[in-house]
This record gives sequence, C-alpha cells and structure tokens, in this order.
Amino acid sequence: MKILSIQSSVAYGHVGNSAAVFPLQRLGHEVWPVLTVHFSNHTGYGAWRGPLLAPEDVREVIAGIGDRGVLGEADAVLSGYQGDPAVGGIILDAVARVKELNPDAVYCCDPVMGDVGRGMFVRPGIPEFMRDTVVPRADIVTPNHFELDFLAGRGTTSLAEVLEAADQVRDRGPRDVLVTSVVHGDVPADRIDMVAVSADGAWAVETPLLPITPNGGGDVTAALYLAHLSTTGSAPTALARTASSVFAVFERTHRAGTRELQLVAAQDAIAEPPMGFEVRRLR
Repeated sequence: MKILSIQSSVAYGHVGNSAAVFPLQRLGHEVWPVLTVHFSNHTGYGAWRGPLLAPEDVREVIAGIGDRGVLGEADAVLSGYQGDPAVGGIILDAVARVKELNPDAVYCCDPVMGDVGRGMFVRPGIPEFMRDTVVPRADIVTPNHFELDFLAGRGTTSLAEVLEAADQVRDRGPRDVLVTSVVHGDVPADRIDMVAVSADGAWAVETPLLPITPNGGGDVTAALYLAHLSTTGSAPTALARTASSVFAVFERTHRAGTRELQLVAAQDAIAEPPMGFEVRRLR
C-alpha cells in the first residue's frame, strides 16, 4: 500500500506521524508523511519547542506531491489530530483529490478530540467540525469510547449501547468503525475491549488493562487497523492483529518504565502480531 499520512510530528517520542509511519513501514507499506507540526516532543510534557506549520504550508507540500504525478497512486489517506479547521479542510481537499484520481482509495480518520478523565482537549469548535464535517467523509474512523459517545450524541455504558452508537456513526458515512478503550459493565475492571463494526458484523477483543496511558497509542492503533483492514479485507482479522500488536507495544513500554511508546523495541510484534487474544463475534 501507499499511504498519504497527514499528521503532527515530534523529534523525541512517538505521536502523530512519529507513531504511525514506522509501524506502517515495518508492515511493508510505503508512507508519504505530511507534517502539520514539528515539535521537539509531544505536548503532554507541558513544554515543547518547534513550529506549528501554517495551513498553506501543509497545502503546498501536498500540492508538491501532486506535482510529481503520484497522488493517484495513494491507496489511502490517514489523518489524526486536527488542531485547526483550516488544516482539516486541507486534509479533506487532499482526500477528495486522491479519490478523484483513485476511486478505490480510502480515508481513515482518527477523530482525536478527548478522552475519559480529560474531557475535550482540543480547541473549541474542533469537536463539532470533526463530527459534522470530517467524520462523514471518512471510510474508516477509529474513535476511543469517549469520542464515540460524542460523535453519536449519547452516553454508552453497555456493549449493546456501544454497538448502537457505532451504528449511528456508520449511518452518517463511515463504513468501518473501530472503537478503542471500551469500558462497559460486562468487562472486568482489569480488562478493556476494542470493538470493530462493519457492514458484515461486529466483533470485540478483550485485553489486559495496563496501568499506563502513553501518548500516541491511538495513532499507532489507527495506522495498524487501516493497514490490516485494507490488506485483509476482514474486520475481525484486522481487529485481532491490531489489538495483538498494540498490547505488545504497551506491554513493552510498561516493562521499560518509560512514558514513550517502545515502538522500535516491539517492532517484531508489529511485523508479526503474536495473536494471543480471542476475537468474539457480537453479531
């Protein structure tokens, strides 16, 4: 696959493109990273340096790729955190251009907005922009549980309600929904679910809940799910491989005692997912 990935970048650590590009390459895919910021480190440290790229600079980089005559070769566009509606508009323009040149191309959007315990952490107006403008244009979306609730306009506490909310999101455009960090009444406190919903059904995989919340986990998850879903055409297979690799990365990170994802150390589990977790068919 050839993937146009429009995301942030950091020199130290792994978030945005700095989290997505290497796993995709380790799986054998060609990635064209377009940066929206280039920071020294992720903002979770509370201090960082480096430029926030102007929306027109992002547009110019994409236009330059187009000048090479290769945008039509892209099989997918991947996006994550969108800190400015102007950048979001440029991403959607790029998606439209890629799909014009290659109607089989897909757009995978990780609708980064917030999380349980933190609430919304993006600028005012971004959540509504993601819900009303970006998500309906996506083929694949990968919200966490908190973001799914916002997109569906409802709170969900049971697995059945999560599926209903995912269906509501699918009804607005996306054909595939992957919900991460799913907590519900039927999962033990020390476990967590990941749920995939498509036109063919719905599936869940349960993994241990580790006592870490490293930045960039959602970026890795979205990239891996896009890759595995596109290459296998199977939501349950993509779910199994993604959950397996992501847990392996998290486990390695926990053992290392670091706040940065151990992507390089866990790269073999990315290239060859251990496949140690059972996928349950929900419907």
